[in-house]
Amino acid sequence: MRRRHGKVVTIAEVAAAAEVSVNTLYNYYEAKEDLVLPPDQASPQRLADIVRARQPGESAARAVLDRLRDDLRRRDRSVGLTAGFGRVFDMMRAAPTLTARLEDLGRQMTDALATVLAEDTGAAPDDQLPRLVASQIGWFHSLVYAEIGRRIVAGEKPDAIAEAVLQLLVLVEELLSERALAYAVREG
Repeated sequence: MRRRHGKVVTIAEVAAAAEVSVNTLYNYYEAKEDLVLPPDQASPQRLADIVRARQPGESAARAVLDRLRDDLRRRDRSVGLTAGFGRVFDMMRAAPTLTARLEDLGRQMTDALATVLAEDTGAAPDDQLPRLVASQIGWFHSLVYAEIGRRIVAGEKPDAIAEAVLQLLVLVEELLSERALAYAVREG
């Protein structure tokens, strides 16, 4: 974790600022990175959970697209559209361990989604289609967060960012093939 002037913040300093002992802090967080990316909020099951909860007649890709649109419209904190998130984002970008954790989280999300898609469609173990569709969904999910981050760094306001990213999702949907958009439709 980093302070404004590039100084590394120790776990002891975090504990002192929170007025708890280091041991108490570790009772709640296994690693410093968990303070910024709590496992209950930065879940590798996020995409899989969205797809599991899709409505009858809804495909996996459309479920994730719809959820992202909803999160953007509500300025949900899960997409970083809250006041002050720019400082958190800058800190995350400056910490290689957080960047690595985000990349690993993205891979885990795609893997978990591929498993759900394979189960839902009854795909054979050697069928590559669930992984390919999961990768496309993971791609546009990551693209949304990268675009939000890019715009935060550029100093744009949350409302402007949300509108621009909603337009980006229109383009993403236009680029995806009908096969990807219609894959793993929940039967009802």
